[in-house]
Amino acid sequence: MDIDFLFIQRMRMGDERALETFVKNYYPLILRYCQIHIADYNYAEDMTQETFARFFQNLRKYKHYGKAVNYLYAIAANVCNDYYRKNKEIPMDELPDIPDLRNDSLDSQLDIYNALQSLSSEIRDVAILYFLQERKQKDISKILGISLPLVKYRVRRAKKLLLDYFRKENI
Repeated sequence: MDIDFLFIQRMRMGDERALETFVKNYYPLILRYCQIHIADYNYAEDMTQETFARFFQNLRKYKHYGKAVNYLYAIAANVCNDYYRKNKEIPMDELPDIPDLRNDSLDSQLDIYNALQSLSSEIRDVAILYFLQERKQKDISKILGISLPLVKYRVRRAKKLLLDYFRKENI
């Protein structure tokens, strides 16, 4: 039986330890996802907390069809998109905190962040989930609510655009 299913059942019955363990398991993944989107650690933390708040607010209605983390990613994507809609212009008074991208140097992290920002939001969402969060294309399809062929197309497109970006930057 799926461990997420057991956690969901225990959380619905009010088990605080199950809730703490669930958050402890998935908080770092969702925080990293939000950091990549938002780039400011404090805002990313707020977005992560909002993601979990929305998840728990709808826990009674939640239908478990697979991995709960996929549903959390979908909520996080909506929270980040809501943030962008509300904050069209993000103040960049200081260098943003960039998430740890496999212990790359700061220059590499900034290059990756800038490359991702050069992508359209639809392709960026897929690229982050596929390349940085290492999610399967099938899972990305469920998370974003788009067809698998569209995910595959966006992954191919992201590869091409990122390759072009880095070639251009290195010239």
